[in-house]
Amino acid sequence: MPSEQTKTAPGNITEKKSTHQQESPAQLNGFNLAHDVTNPSSQPQFDSRPPSPAPPPDPRILPREQWGGKYEFLLSCIGYCVGLGNVWRFPYLCYRNGGGVFLIPYFIMLFFTGVPLFLMELSLGQYGAAGPITVWKCCPLLKGIGIGMLCVSMLVCLYYNVILAWTFYYLGSSFQSPLPWSCDAPANAYLCGNATVNSSSGRALSPSEVFWNERVLGVVNSKGLHDPGPVRWPLALCLLAAWVIIFFCMLKGIRSSGKVVYVTATFPYFVLIVLIIRGATLEGSLQGVAFYLTPDWGRLASAQVWNDAASQVFYSLGIGVGGLLSMASYNKFDNNVIRDCLVITIGNCSTSFFAGFAIFSILGHMAWRKGVPVGEVADTGPGLAFVAYPEALALLPGSVFWSILFFLMLFMLGVDTLFGNMEGITTAVLDEFPQLRANMKQKSLFLGLLCFGFYLMGLLLITDGGIYWFTLIDSFATSFGLIIITLFMCIGISFFYGVNQFCQDIIDMICLCPPWCSKVLLYFKACWVFCTPFLLLFILTYIFIEMYNTPLQYGAYVYPRWGKALGVCMGATCCLQIPIWAIVAISKESGTLKARFKKSIRPLNSWRGNNLNNSGGGEERVEPERMEAPFTVNLTDRDTVNLTEVDFTAIAWENGTEA
Repeated sequence: MPSEQTKTAPGNITEKKSTHQQESPAQLNGFNLAHDVTNPSSQPQFDSRPPSPAPPPDPRILPREQWGGKYEFLLSCIGYCVGLGNVWRFPYLCYRNGGGVFLIPYFIMLFFTGVPLFLMELSLGQYGAAGPITVWKCCPLLKGIGIGMLCVSMLVCLYYNVILAWTFYYLGSSFQSPLPWSCDAPANAYLCGNATVNSSSGRALSPSEVFWNERVLGVVNSKGLHDPGPVRWPLALCLLAAWVIIFFCMLKGIRSSGKVVYVTATFPYFVLIVLIIRGATLEGSLQGVAFYLTPDWGRLASAQVWNDAASQVFYSLGIGVGGLLSMASYNKFDNNVIRDCLVITIGNCSTSFFAGFAIFSILGHMAWRKGVPVGEVADTGPGLAFVAYPEALALLPGSVFWSILFFLMLFMLGVDTLFGNMEGITTAVLDEFPQLRANMKQKSLFLGLLCFGFYLMGLLLITDGGIYWFTLIDSFATSFGLIIITLFMCIGISFFYGVNQFCQDIIDMICLCPPWCSKVLLYFKACWVFCTPFLLLFILTYIFIEMYNTPLQYGAYVYPRWGKALGVCMGATCCLQIPIWAIVAISKESGTLKARFKKSIRPLNSWRGNNLNNSGGGEERVEPERMEAPFTVNLTDRDTVNLTEVDFTAIAWENGTEA
C-alpha cells in the first residue's frame, strides 16, 4: 500500500511514493499505459494547483430555504399525511374488512411497503436537496418519475381543494340554529316524516342527504358526466376563498407554511380527543365501537382485504406524489431521516385507528336513536363526512358547536395535505427554473398564477354534475399510475442507483449514526430489493383486475365507457412520462445503445455537490471542480510524439487515485 494517497481533481496527476506502482503500468479508466508514457520524465507537466472552490452562487437567485426547526418539518409531514382519508376512509375499511382483524394486514403492509417507501422518498429529497424533478440527477434515465409525480400532484390539487370548498360551505351553514340539515329546521319537517323516498334505494331520504345532494352539489339537476350544468356560485366563492387561503399561507414558502402547521397540524388532534370524550358519554356508543372492532377472522383469506390495507397505507402516507420529497429537500443535511420516518409513519397510522373511535362512537349513538343497525348509517368518503356524521352531530345537544368544531377539523386536515401537494409542484418548478427565485415578486406571481389556474379548472367540479367529474379524477388520479411511478422509483434506486450506495448516503447524512440505525437499514435494504416491489406488483395487478371487472359508478349512476376511458388516460399520462423521458435521456448520450443506457443511469457529477450546506458546524468540505460531461486528456510522449487518448470522467479519475 502506498504510504500516502492524495485525491486530485481531473487535470492533476499525483506522484505516489511506491516503487512498485512506479514500475507497473498505470491505469486510467481501465486502460493500461506504457512505461514511457508514465515515466515521470516524459509526463506532460499539468498544473498542480489545489482544487478550485465551487463557483459562487448567482446573487440574483435566492438560495434554497431551510426549515426553521425540526418540529416544523415533522408537523408539516404529519399534517400532510394525516388527511381526510384518516377520518373518512380508514374506519370504514376497518369495519368492512373484518373489524380488528383488518389491523393485521394493515400493519404488515405498513412495515413492508409504507415505511420503506416513505424513508426512500424522504432520504432522496434530503440528500439531493432538490425537488421531484431535479433530484433525479442521481439517475437521469428516471427523470420521468419526477415529471409523473408532478402530473399526479396537479390532479390531486385540482380536486382536493374542492373538498375544502364543500367544507367551507358546511362551516358557514353551521352557524345557523337549528342546523339546516337537522329535523329541527322547519324546511325539513316533511322529510323527517319519511315523506320522501329515494327512488334508487327505495328508502326514506334523510335531511342531511337532501341538503348534500340538492343544496350543496345540485346533482339532482344533472343527468351524468356529459351534463355538467351551470357553476354553483356559492361553491365557486367557497373555492375561491380556499385558494386565497392557500396562496397566502404559501406566499413565503416554508417560512410561512412552516409556522401555519403549528395550528393546522395540532388542532385536529384536539378535536378528535374532544369528540371521543363526548362520544363515550352517549347512549349506544359502545355498539358503534364494537361494530368498528369486532373481528371476523375469515376475512383474512380475502385478497380484497389485503389490497384495501395496502392501498390505505399507501395513500394515507402520501407516497409518490412528490410532497414528501420536496419537504425533505429543505431539511438540514445531517437530519436523522430514519427517526423522522418512524415517528411520522407510526403517528399517521395511529391517528387513523384513533379517529375510528371518534367516528363510530357517535355513529353508534345515531343508530341507537334511529333503532337501526350501525351498518345502515356507516358510510365512507364524502358520504361519511358530509352526510352521515353531520346528521349524527345534529342529534347532539349543542349541535351548532359540535358541527363548527368538526368542519374546522376537516378544513385543517385538508389544508395541511394541500400544503404538501402544492409544495411538491412549486419546488419542482422553482428548482428547474431557479430564475423564478430571483425576487419575491416573481415567485409570488408564479404562485398566484398557479392557484388561479387551479381555481379556473376546478370550476368544472362545482357544477351541478361536478361530483361525477370529482369521482372520476379521484378514482384514477392516484390509481395505477401512482403505483407504477412508485414501483419504478423503488426499482430505480435499488438497482440503477444502487441500494448499497443509497444506504451509504443515508449513513453519511446521519453524522453520528447510532448502532440501531445501521441494523434498521439492513431491514430496509431487504424491503427495497425484494418485499416492496413484490407487494407493489400485487397491488397493481389487483387494481387492473378490479378496473376491468368493476364498473365505475357514483350512487346509481354508472359511468359510460368513454368516461372510464378518460380516467384511464389520466392515469396513463402520469406513468407514461417514465418511458418518454427515458428515451430523451438515452438519446442525449453517445455511443451504442448499451453504452448510452449505462451513461444515462450514471449520476451527474453535480449530484453530490448539492449538499455543501452541512449543518455540522464544522468547516465546509469543498468538492473538487468537476465537469458535467466526459472529457479527453491527451498524454503525449515528447520523444516519439505518440498520442494516446483516454476517455474518462471525473468520477473514474477519482476512483483510480483511491485504488
